[in-house]
Amino acid sequence: MGNYAIAIHGGAGTLMPGTVSPEKEKEFHDKLSESLQAGYNILSKGGSAVDAVEAAVRVMEDSPLFNSGKGSVFNSDGINEMDAAIMNGKNLKAGAIAEVHTVRNPISGARAVMEKTKHVLLASAGAEKFAKEMGLEIVDPSYFYDEERHQQWLATKDTDSPNSWAGDGIPEGTKKYGTVGCVALDNQGNVAAATSTGGINNKKFGRVGDAPLIGAGTYANNKTCAVSCTGEGEYFIRNVVAYDISALMEYKGLTLAQATAEAMKKVALLGGEGGLISIDNQGTICTPFNTSSMFRGWINTAGEKFTGVFR
Repeated sequence: MGNYAIAIHGGAGTLMPGTVSPEKEKEFHDKLSESLQAGYNILSKGGSAVDAVEAAVRVMEDSPLFNSGKGSVFNSDGINEMDAAIMNGKNLKAGAIAEVHTVRNPISGARAVMEKTKHVLLASAGAEKFAKEMGLEIVDPSYFYDEERHQQWLATKDTDSPNSWAGDGIPEGTKKYGTVGCVALDNQGNVAAATSTGGINNKKFGRVGDAPLIGAGTYANNKTCAVSCTGEGEYFIRNVVAYDISALMEYKGLTLAQATAEAMKKVALLGGEGGLISIDNQGTICTPFNTSSMFRGWINTAGEKFTGVFR
């Protein structure tokens, strides 16, 4: 079809087959498909990888099915606190925002940081003030409320679990974590990556995960690949997973499949769970995960489309 391709994720988790209704599973597939198509339509018309990943992520941020934007989890203060990052593999420019409560589409805030400032990461009130100055859509914090997420928080808010993920408070085997991300290759040979998240359920106020940290949860470099991670962010930060994959390719000559497998092995050795999506500069797509499920999808260079939830 073309020398462009795209992959997305809607988060890793412990969902098992049979734990969600066929109707709910169809909702997930439909939204993943809509997100993919939003990005792919841009690529197919000669658009940039950066435009594609932002568009795909915005679709998922606007859906309460995922833990990003509308439907983000609640922190220990009962507030939705969101992070996002985007990176352009052509020039290694990157932008990120963290701890925002009113920016409707955090990924667009991250892109504004990348393109309108000399900085990489803006946080909290400063990030929100900047987003407003840039004319991005600002909403009341109540916009992000989702009843299912609120019930998850109520079930865990009186505990002090350091490992409470977005699905804690609901039965094991039915958890979905929901961080979203996208990686793409455009027909100019440029790769880009974007990640957006509400973090972990009942997280300490002010906690920042791997998603907005360049090299940890998000990375793109035309020499090698683009990566977006999902899972227990602290493990991905400690392993600098997204950059590690690129470095393994650039310095050791590993293929994308070999590099992503090696990086995920390091996460598992520390006891971490999660997954990632990646694309190299030839359009190869790899989506390894060590959980029972990961919402994911891709349209490859042959134009073949896939969406999946379970292993």
